[in-house]
Amino acid sequence: MRTVDLITKKRDGGELTEAEIRYLIQGYTDGSIPDYQMSALAMAIFFRGMTPEERASLTMAMVDSGETIDLGGIAGVKVDKHSTGGVGDTTTLVLAPLVASVGVPVAKMSGRGLGHTGGTIDKLESIPGFHVEIGSDEFIELVNRNGLAVIGQSDRLTPADKKLYGLRDVTGTVNSIPLIASSIMSKKIASGADAIVLDVKTGDGAFMKEMSEAEELAACMVDIGSRVGRKTVAVLSDMSQPLGNAIGNALEVKEAIDTLRGRGPADLTELCLTLGSHMAVLAGVATDREEARVMLERAIESGEALEKFKAFLTAQGGDASVVDEPERLPAAKRLIEVPARESGYVAAIAAERMGLAAMLLGAGRATKESRIDLAVGIVLRKKIGDPVQAGEPLATVHANEIGAEEAIARIYEAITVRPEPVRPPALVVGEVHADA
Repeated sequence: MRTVDLITKKRDGGELTEAEIRYLIQGYTDGSIPDYQMSALAMAIFFRGMTPEERASLTMAMVDSGETIDLGGIAGVKVDKHSTGGVGDTTTLVLAPLVASVGVPVAKMSGRGLGHTGGTIDKLESIPGFHVEIGSDEFIELVNRNGLAVIGQSDRLTPADKKLYGLRDVTGTVNSIPLIASSIMSKKIASGADAIVLDVKTGDGAFMKEMSEAEELAACMVDIGSRVGRKTVAVLSDMSQPLGNAIGNALEVKEAIDTLRGRGPADLTELCLTLGSHMAVLAGVATDREEARVMLERAIESGEALEKFKAFLTAQGGDASVVDEPERLPAAKRLIEVPARESGYVAAIAAERMGLAAMLLGAGRATKESRIDLAVGIVLRKKIGDPVQAGEPLATVHANEIGAEEAIARIYEAITVRPEPVRPPALVVGEVHADA
């Protein structure tokens, strides 16, 4: 095969075979195909798209470009959850112990954040002593013992995807749905999942800001999962405003603990119950989502979910006393109220601007080398649809050394107050199933 012929084939709208796609991915991974040729191919895919068969072949070629994790030593159906990202997205911290408490094994591979706030591991590392540096044998043993463990992402998984994403990032080809779908699904499959629940965000704070794009991405990922033998469900959820109230690492841990106690924000609680119900059904511990939801609600009410979280923290070196004494979490030196300038109703909270405001405080990374301040962030005091009086706090800024004034300015830019009542946006806006 000649790479230039395959680039031309895709440029002209042709369909690449599985063998041709494997040749391209293997060649790019081992360096025999240079960046400039893969750039041309990525641009051809950007404009021409890929067929369902091509997307599945690309996904599995990237899976096979590196190591895979064998979770066969863990009893039960392993269900993974992936979110396409957003602002205040604390779902994993709640979902993992919640579904584990009803018998769904959670063997989670997570990463650090780049952007608005930290990733799941950054958030967990705001708990004193918690660590993810555990070997694969211990990882499997912990899941079998406690039903839950979290490990850091390995650079040896899907190296082709990592290399290709870096290229797409500098060639204007990130926003290609076939390439996004294959990238996400390759990591989930390589991580050993038997089934996958996808939380595809849409709205101002999401990667896919338009509903039509989010629906297309969800359908692509569910189709890939089905074609490669993984039961896959996608939930489309709103990210026109931040999820929950907390934006920032230790603040989100506290909010997760509150949610596991049954005292969390309504939207975060509802999304976790929705995603968790799908996970429980795919794992076979519930016959339908109604039964699953009842099981999950009972696990919160009885305290089982919170006890599972404590056991998980202890098993990975974390100080589980933070669950009952959240003041032991990192705390900012300054708490600054952001008062409303006028009375009315909150009409909009631009999630992306709120995320950037938290990043200015040090809650996120501008580059991979940036250091995160785990204590800082923002806690919303109002959500869309809430009434507010002039002088009443819209948000509380948790700040240390940097960014407070600029963050407050961004918060005012992000929050719109209008005189007339506003209907809150729907949280779950759609679902995609393999048989749809």
